[in-house]
Amino acid sequence: MAAGEKTEKATPKRRRDERKKGNVLMSRDVVAVATLFASYVTLRIGLPLMAEAMAALVRFCIGLVGSLPTGGASAIGTELKAQSMMALARSVALPLLITILAAVAATFAQTRLLVSFEALRPKFSRLNPLQGIKRLFSLKSIIEAFKGVLKIAILLFLIYRFVEGALLKFAQYMNMDLARSIQSMLELGLGLLLEVAAAFLVISFFDYLYQWWEFERQLKMSKQEIKEEYKQMEGDPQIKGKIKELQRRMARSRMMQAVPGADVVIRNPTHFAVALRYRAGQDAAPVVVAKGQDALALRIVAVAEQSGVAVVENKPLARALYASAEVGQMIPAEQYGPVADVLVYIYKLNHKKPVG
Repeated sequence: MAAGEKTEKATPKRRRDERKKGNVLMSRDVVAVATLFASYVTLRIGLPLMAEAMAALVRFCIGLVGSLPTGGASAIGTELKAQSMMALARSVALPLLITILAAVAATFAQTRLLVSFEALRPKFSRLNPLQGIKRLFSLKSIIEAFKGVLKIAILLFLIYRFVEGALLKFAQYMNMDLARSIQSMLELGLGLLLEVAAAFLVISFFDYLYQWWEFERQLKMSKQEIKEEYKQMEGDPQIKGKIKELQRRMARSRMMQAVPGADVVIRNPTHFAVALRYRAGQDAAPVVVAKGQDALALRIVAVAEQSGVAVVENKPLARALYASAEVGQMIPAEQYGPVADVLVYIYKLNHKKPVG
């Protein structure tokens, strides 16, 4: 396997960087299907109003036959234009608005409200004829071409079926009221729109899966790229700070888990707390398993009390142990005497010997 071969999944940083560039997962077919279904629903709801508006326009046009308003042909043209605009506004203004909103919602749902102008910047690499030829014969171009042909074929088939069935029904509409006949014809058209939307929904499902696969494939990184990214992140002060904070949290968590195994916690009384463990035959001297100041000290004391570990208040000893010994280390020799006195007191209190 080549060293530069991209076989590794993209890191979170790589995904963030690509997102800033406007490179996100998105299927345009999903957007198209959302607009088709939104159009169908809004047109279906507003169908009676649309039919009535169109019928009113037809009646107006029929009324013009044989009558010439004052002003002649110019007046007729102006009035006809006004009536047409009114019918258009009543028929398609709301459906058009909702369709646009559906397209925006479908886009933002996929891009998670991303607005990036990076993709609009001119890229001179696109002018390279060799790159253009490569894109022309790429897998993505082939799939897009196949998808386009499939859509056209499905659309032609559905239109053929629609026309074949509609011709048989048009004769029936001649005996209907004008508004009712127009509504019936619109219902036929909506049936075609629903069939197209349903067919394209299936295509959009597979297109989304393909776009997801292609998107993940483009984001893949080589092992060398991951190493270089890690080196860069190590040099970033913010990343370093976050790593150190995470390490501190993990160390603090491990420390708190060790408190229940301590023999005693020496406190002062709220500012310092040091938990000690001594195992005869295992520890050469008492070992600090946890220590803390202020809020952390109170947490250590609380965990100790919940676990049945003895808590002893000794202000000077607590301060001295906190300052002179680290977690996991034995206490300094000068503290042997005071700590031994505390341990002996605890063992007598509990009627036990040091564990060994």
